[in-house]
Amino acid sequence: MKYTVKVILRGVKRRILTLFQDKKKIKEEHALKHWINRKTVEGTLKNAHYEQFFTVHFGLDRTFYNGKKILDIGCGPRGSLEWADMAGERVGLDPYSASYHELGADCHKMKYVAAPAEQIPFPDGHFDVVSSFNSLDHVDDLDKAVKEIIRIIVPGGLFLLLTEIRMYSTVCEPQIFGWDIVDDFLPGLKLIDQRHYEQSAGGMHESILADIPYDHTVEHHKGILSAKFIKSGVRA
Repeated sequence: MKYTVKVILRGVKRRILTLFQDKKKIKEEHALKHWINRKTVEGTLKNAHYEQFFTVHFGLDRTFYNGKKILDIGCGPRGSLEWADMAGERVGLDPYSASYHELGADCHKMKYVAAPAEQIPFPDGHFDVVSSFNSLDHVDDLDKAVKEIIRIIVPGGLFLLLTEIRMYSTVCEPQIFGWDIVDDFLPGLKLIDQRHYEQSAGGMHESILADIPYDHTVEHHKGILSAKFIKSGVRA
């Protein structure tokens, strides 16, 4: 009887693992298809817009980044940190980055690391600035990703968050959360600014530039959250 139960449990475990692996494969295929389509449309994937969101939008200037170590989580293949030539280190973290060379990422002056947000391969307190622009809802395990983000920020360092707020999930964006997602980062980080925008025509960046405040009196519609955090403590 015990042997039969073990065999059944082993079979169930294999099936669950297979389903998980299949789900991850489908998610990767969808993500890469998106970027291939964007490259087909744009020719060269554009990245000039990133500087404004790392600087002006969050009340920072280029000199702030002098010598800083920057990590962009879920960076995609555009070269999101190409602008930051004054930084001491600029790393783009993305589980699919090994496939991005074919999309032109090999020409970018930044380091790509193929890893998920749930397992960031850097020591505690390594980065001065960590960003997640339109990527937090892409993670598979939100709690682990939040803990990892907090872990790798140096005391006194910043976390810059831009994310969609919506009521449904997709293959590439399995996480659903509301405006209170900022609370998940407390007390490890301190929230120093947040803004809520309407989701307008176009993508997330276009919606922020449109600068239309979110109407909280209308329920169940998409929005964009911008949040700026600082990690408590003093740099060692």
